[in-house]
Amino acid sequence: MNTNKNNIDYTLISIILLLGVVSVFTIATVEPTLPAKLAEQHFLLKQIIWYIGGGIIIALIMLIDYDRFRQLTWIFYGIGMIMLLMLFFRFPGSIIIEANNAVSWIAFPLLGTIQPAEFMKVILVLAFAHVMYSHNNKVVEQTAKSDLWLLAKMVLLALPPMALIAVQPDLGGFLVLCAIAGAMILVSGIRWRLIFFILLVGLGVMGIIIAAYFIFPDTVAVFLNESVFKHVTSRFYGWIYPEQYSDSGFQLLRAKMAIGSGQLFGKGIEGMQVSVPERQTDMIFTAIAEQFGFIGSSIVVTLFFLLIYRLIHIAIQSNDSYGSYIVTGIVGMFSYQIFQNIGMSIQLLPITGLPLPFLSYGGSSTLTYLIAIGLVLNIHSRTKKYMFE
Repeated sequence: MNTNKNNIDYTLISIILLLGVVSVFTIATVEPTLPAKLAEQHFLLKQIIWYIGGGIIIALIMLIDYDRFRQLTWIFYGIGMIMLLMLFFRFPGSIIIEANNAVSWIAFPLLGTIQPAEFMKVILVLAFAHVMYSHNNKVVEQTAKSDLWLLAKMVLLALPPMALIAVQPDLGGFLVLCAIAGAMILVSGIRWRLIFFILLVGLGVMGIIIAAYFIFPDTVAVFLNESVFKHVTSRFYGWIYPEQYSDSGFQLLRAKMAIGSGQLFGKGIEGMQVSVPERQTDMIFTAIAEQFGFIGSSIVVTLFFLLIYRLIHIAIQSNDSYGSYIVTGIVGMFSYQIFQNIGMSIQLLPITGLPLPFLSYGGSSTLTYLIAIGLVLNIHSRTKKYMFE
């Protein structure tokens, strides 16, 4: 299959370019307000470089038939797992970096700091798509046994990276992988009865955990504080009672203050007066809301809506199930991260430290999102259209 130049999705490219412009512009206005130590890191210049590098990677991805990536799936998966395992080997002079009580970064010479969990998102999408495609092509007659076997393979595939990311601890990255898995299970062909049963079991487990918290709050709090997930407790209390827990709720309080102060039209480019931690990364939406108010925020949300809509359209339009699976996983990844990031900025959801796709500063995250878009453009460009389809 050759790329059809007339089948390049310029609408999707335009949306990404607009989001890139918003990202660069917002970081440029945020950078002068950051503490001197952070301002010296040249976030704006680095973000532009990451976008240029990502654009080159997209061009390279477009040259290769996306079906070829299926043959390299286990190589990608192995590399991703090795990088995640490297995070647990810390010693004097180690290239492993710890920040905000999480061990999630590797410092490579020349390349800079890399976050393996970000790249694992796209790798897991490719792995799921490969397993689903191979399974459904081999199954002659779908049965409950074949559905359970496919589900078991997907769970076994997802558990290792999920576990390694969860114990870093990186709750945000773990939940993104859960969202990817959930989206791809929905289109895997598994009977809805089995999916509903899994949902009921999941809701039951959540109900038991919530009930245990309210019945034995002290016991549950002690358990969390003594486990690797002790940060979950402080974030939970900081989300529910930010005024009472000023340490863990400080970022949320400042975020709400910044967003609220923007009102309808915003304060303008020079109007940022509220200091919000991690404003160039996880809390970049607060800068947009403060500068451009509800109107500017709504435009950004609309761009994200158009992005998700376009991705869903491409997934449906693809006449190759493998391509549809990949795009569906990418839809799950973007949808959850957008909802989570904006939701945590307005206290709709607890803060989990997830960047806002295409807007937040970050090399690993920006490259991951652009790689994902490269795959989608590749799939769309190789989707054949038939007159009597």
